[in-house]
Amino acid sequence: MVNLNNQVVNATKWSSLTELAAKLVAPISTMVLARLLTPDAFGVLVTATMIISFAEIFTDAGFQKYLIQHKFDSDEDLYRSTNVAFWSNFVLSLVIWVVIICFSEKIATLVGNDGRGDVIAVSCFCIPLAAFSSIQMALYKRSFDFKTLFWVRIVGVLIPLLVTIPLAYFTRSYWSLIVGMIALNLSNAIILTVKSKWRPSLFYSFRLLKDMFSFTAWSMIEAVAIWMTGYVDIFIVGTMLNQYYLGVYRTSMSTVGQIMGLITAATTPVLFSSLSRLQDNDEELKRMFFSFQKLVGILVIPLGVGIYLFRDLITEILLGNQWTEASHFIGLWGLTSSITIVLAHYCSEMFRAKGKPRLSVFAQVLHMAFLVPAVLWAVDKGFDTLCNTRALVRLTLVVINAVLLYKIVRISIRQTISNIMPSLISILPMIVICLILQQICTSMIAQLIYIVVSVSVYCGVLILFPKERNILLNLRKYLKR
Repeated sequence: MVNLNNQVVNATKWSSLTELAAKLVAPISTMVLARLLTPDAFGVLVTATMIISFAEIFTDAGFQKYLIQHKFDSDEDLYRSTNVAFWSNFVLSLVIWVVIICFSEKIATLVGNDGRGDVIAVSCFCIPLAAFSSIQMALYKRSFDFKTLFWVRIVGVLIPLLVTIPLAYFTRSYWSLIVGMIALNLSNAIILTVKSKWRPSLFYSFRLLKDMFSFTAWSMIEAVAIWMTGYVDIFIVGTMLNQYYLGVYRTSMSTVGQIMGLITAATTPVLFSSLSRLQDNDEELKRMFFSFQKLVGILVIPLGVGIYLFRDLITEILLGNQWTEASHFIGLWGLTSSITIVLAHYCSEMFRAKGKPRLSVFAQVLHMAFLVPAVLWAVDKGFDTLCNTRALVRLTLVVINAVLLYKIVRISIRQTISNIMPSLISILPMIVICLILQQICTSMIAQLIYIVVSVSVYCGVLILFPKERNILLNLRKYLKR
């Protein structure tokens, strides 16, 4: 048990480092690429990514989860199952890629990319590349070897700097994004295959495949549900508007996601690891959850409000002048992201820790029931209405997760809001000071000074609360727990 705990702690450390490294480098790549390429180019990439991610649901078919979670009788049993998973995964990916190539023009038309069947066909080369290394990835996770995965991810985040950006500079074409995506998957496949101790053999068993499918069938259904909640609005925007607005829409989301990810990427793995150990002790489970929520609230609430207040500055710095239309949505998405992260995001980790991961899927599906009709209605009213509606509908996740959280561990929405109340109180004078200052001068230098002043005001009020003051003074030590 001690050894397992050490493995978990070590895995959590490397997992957190991986995500932090990715989230730190990604904004730099985005800053450069957004100035070299138009929103249309990013819209094309979003469409290709949507198709690839959908296809990968069926190529993986839950094999990764099976190999990670299943208890095998022996190493030989694991080896045989791994071979079956590998060949099933890889062969199916080749079949799907060929089918996509044959119907690429029709698929392109379906997703609002008329005449770009070649883009769909070429970009989907990522499917067999990802399938080739998917099983190796599962084996690394099974053995808690997140250190190796860390270096794989580091190479991955450097691809845009080494491949995509130079191509974008010389071509100014969406092809630079497509080639960069292929280069990323190719590098992952090479590194994972070369470093892996496992090598595929020609062994195959339909009996084992049948046994595995009994487990993976639900995983595949789950994956489809998650994909739909993540991409259904992308599909609607891409088909009913155009690639320009799709690029603005998705890039606004991803820009905010990269900023918020600096916090969520570091805390989510740690929280899940901690909660998993306390799943049989509801009181300690609640205590740990509230501690994390309070910490995240202290960091995320001012970040989300700051993104909204300084949305024009953030858009100019991260994306450039040709993305001014994204400013409004970046601000709204940042604000609603802070609310959703604090009050809903970490609920899924609580569900998983209690052995009820399907509740997260249920929450997403229920959210989609509100999202789809809302987006279909708003998309006809104009892009600004679409952005406002999408941001507001996201808040339904707060209500849905609040109800489920109360059902599972008896944590009410009143308790969660009370837990972060000091942060909510402290943010009010920050908002007032910022709005007053922004009436004086709007230059970039002035805005940067206002950010420093706003953060100082927020922290100055927050330290008046004993618990929050203690967290601020010991933040580095707190994050290492």
